[in-house]
Amino acid sequence: MIYIQGAEAPPILAGITGVERDIYVRKRNSPTHFYYATVEALRFELQTRAAIVESARALGYSGAAFEVFELSRCNERYWSRTANGGFELRPGVSPTAAVEDIFVNGRYYAFECATAIIIILYKAVKDMIGREAFDRSFGRLYLYSWNHDTDLRLITVSGKGEAFPGDVQYFKNPQVDPREMQYQGENVIVMPGGGYFGHGIGVTSAEYIVSKLNEHRLPFATQGAFLLDEATFPDFGYLQALAGGPAGYNLVQTAAGPAAWGTPSGPYRVRARIGSRAFWRA
Repeated sequence: MIYIQGAEAPPILAGITGVERDIYVRKRNSPTHFYYATVEALRFELQTRAAIVESARALGYSGAAFEVFELSRCNERYWSRTANGGFELRPGVSPTAAVEDIFVNGRYYAFECATAIIIILYKAVKDMIGREAFDRSFGRLYLYSWNHDTDLRLITVSGKGEAFPGDVQYFKNPQVDPREMQYQGENVIVMPGGGYFGHGIGVTSAEYIVSKLNEHRLPFATQGAFLLDEATFPDFGYLQALAGGPAGYNLVQTAAGPAAWGTPSGPYRVRARIGSRAFWRA
């Protein structure tokens, strides 16, 4: 259920369509209670989630290839390839221009699925907060696995049993063949209609992803690949503030009552923090 300034949200929010409407309906029908300080904060989250979905689709059409770190490649005009296969923004290059180039000249790029997720999120954030704010806030980009700028502020919540379009999830392959570690799992973006976007496989079903990962297990493996019960998303309220708007942090309620993300009394307790990424559990 969605609450705005303590009041139950209407069955539909005026002015939203398509992906935003799908997300709104799903969150409104969720057993979790989502509290928002303002309608604008809710709209910003819906628009950002829709931008993440669109960014995932755009990466799928870009021509960028899947490749392991050892064989990664990038457009050297914008990025310097590091020894470990990461991409470092060249001095004097606009972060906006460098991110946009991946989607325009994807044939020059190859990277693995975690890096792809961060790229997708960067593009969506850039589209939401604008070039000036993005260049100001994300001036030292380094693309390597889950490395990301502190201003992205990723939040991972586990134990909810639900995810919404725009969330990041992970399919784990616990008995992967050690000779094929690139199949140890698949990072995905939750898409509308029950599908998932994975770099290198496009938009597909959970069943297909599991079946492909299961093809790369140890001989006589007994445990199949599965979707982890966790979801990762940016701190939407913080991003709204970067865009020049008020910090409209969403609140979540359990039986203990509403509390903001990040507070010790919140319904999700911080179980770990790695850099700017916070991990929560219901």
